[in-house]
Parts: sequence; structure tokens; C-alpha cells
Amino acid sequence: MTVHHEQLLHEHFLHEQRHDWTLDEINALFALPFNDLMFQAQQVHRAHFDANAVQVSTLLSIKTGACPEDCKYCPQSGHYNTQLEKEKLLEIEKVVEQAKAAKEAGASRFCMGAAWRSPRDKDLLLVEEMVRQVKAVGLETCMTLGMVDGEQASRLATAGLDYYNHNLDTSPEFYGEIITTRTYSDRLETLSNVRDAGMKVCSGGILGMGEKAQDRSALLQQLAKLSPHPESVPINMLVKVPGTPLENVEDLDPIEFIRAIAVARIMMPQSHVRLSAGREQMNESTQALAFLAGANSIFYGDKLLTTGNPQVDRDRALFAKLGLHPEKIETCESEDTQAARLAQQAQQQVHAERVAELAVDASV
Repeated sequence: MTVHHEQLLHEHFLHEQRHDWTLDEINALFALPFNDLMFQAQQVHRAHFDANAVQVSTLLSIKTGACPEDCKYCPQSGHYNTQLEKEKLLEIEKVVEQAKAAKEAGASRFCMGAAWRSPRDKDLLLVEEMVRQVKAVGLETCMTLGMVDGEQASRLATAGLDYYNHNLDTSPEFYGEIITTRTYSDRLETLSNVRDAGMKVCSGGILGMGEKAQDRSALLQQLAKLSPHPESVPINMLVKVPGTPLENVEDLDPIEFIRAIAVARIMMPQSHVRLSAGREQMNESTQALAFLAGANSIFYGDKLLTTGNPQVDRDRALFAKLGLHPEKIETCESEDTQAARLAQQAQQQVHAERVAELAVDASV
């Protein structure tokens, strides 16, 4: 290892939450010999996490299709013909049923996604009730509902939502090639609203959309600028869906994908880095390298919203082969947390009749 490489590693340990990464520094990490990069990422990972624990989430689409956004990677966009059948907002009872099944399968967090530009008021009331009831199952909760303003974020936080997912997707420079219906600043504003409301941030990006290496560096730079860093950073490999504009884009070299996982781990040492979409297309060796590079979160289950995901039995077999185990979450309540939960339960009664009325009318 050269003196320069040792200096980089030393700086990472001294600055656990750096927000001033330069593109030159990030590019230097990407340019490291693969073994050196993996070694550094693994050292950083072990300094902050159990190296063999993986946080396990399950993702459910609570409202599918007919999204007005034009994200070129997304089969749920109403702009493209992907043969995806649109579905209205799921009933609360079905969501809770899926949450219970996810917990039994070993998930500690339940993520719910709706194909909206932004939630409507009547939909938000139902979503708030979903959060309350899923939390009662004993799971952490996460939502991705599109853009939210300050008031909407505050309502979700009051309902008890733990995480809000809103990806930056790619670099500011490449963003316009992928999405035109909302701006990069729109995304950053939503993340700011989420943070201000007191929720944890889940934000990452998608690799393999035809971007350049510099765009991958710039994406990670933007994520690391967030203060504090996102608690969860999903790194997705593009799933090429027929009917979307990116269905024929050139595949990203898996080694370049692993490098991005490792650099994300080094730059955001206390964040959970999630090996997210694209695992269905990855062999066991690629996934093992991702865990070695510092990935310590996955989605468990058969689907990620609308695209395939390795089945639970396959994941369990891979965990056993690699000696990995699901990360445990603390479920004991403090007195303050218990008081807050009881107060929320009291509020539920106030909303109950309104929620029941809206459940009948919920539509796409």
C-alpha cells in the first residue's frame, strides 16, 4: 500500500462523517487496486458494524403503476408500455398481513412503496394508518411515496414512520438524461423535509443506466454531502425492463458495481449500504464480494415493487454459506417511547372513522 493510500485510510477514520469529499478524492478511491480498495472498505466496515450481520428489509408495492413521472428505468411510469397492470392502493389489512409474513421470514424492516408523484391528502391518511399498524407488528417502517412537503413529512413522522426513501438516482450532471418531470433540487428538498421532520433518510442511486464513471463518483459525493449521511444507502444495479427506454443499455461490469459499494462504505462509514435491486441477476460470488465490500443491508423476498428478487430460501442458503446472519433491532421501549406510542394510539381513534370512509374510496 502506498503512502497516499495509507493517508486516505487514515483520513477516513479521523473523519467518520465527512461531507466535503472532492471528486478527485473519490476518483482516487475508485482507481485503487481492487484488493486495496476492498481491504480499506472492510476495515472501515468492521470499525462500525458487525462484519457478518446484514439488515434485512422487505419491500411491498402498496400502489402500483400509472406514475406520472418519466424515469427512464421505471416500469411503473405511465409514459411507457411495460405491460404492467396498474393497481389501486392496497387495503390496510392486506398490508399488515404482508408485514406479519415478512417478520416471520426474518425481516426487521418493512418498506412500502407507492407509484405517486406526491401523495394526496386522503391517501396520506391511509398511509399513516398503515405505518401505525405495521409498527404494532414489531417492525421498523419505511415509505417511498414520491415527493413530500414539510407538512406531509411531519404527518408521517407523527404516525411513527422510521425511514423515508427518496433516491437521488444518479449525478446532477447525468440526471436530465434519465428524468425530466422532477428536478434534482426537488429530490434534495424532499430529503431535507424528511430530515427536518425527524425521520431517518434512505437515499441512494441506480448504477448501469449508461452513466460515466465520473457520474458514479458525483452521485456518491452528493449523498455524502447530506448532513448527517443517510442512515440507509441503497445501491441498485439497473434492472432492464422491456418497454422502458433503458431496456437495451449496455451492462455495467460487476467489478465496477462492487467498487461503488466499497467507495460508498468508505465515504459513509456509519450508513447501512444496501445491496438492492439487481440481485436477481447477480451470482453468489458477486453478492459475496458486495458483502465483503461493506454492503450490510438487503431486501428479502420475491419482489422489489415490480421486479424480481432472490427468493427467501436462496438468501437463507447464501447467508449460511457465507456465515452471515440477520441484524437484530432493539424492540424494547423506553418510558418516553412508550408514552409517545400511547399518545399515537389515542390519536388513532380520532382518525378511525375518517380512515374507514376513505378506505372505500381509495383509487389510483
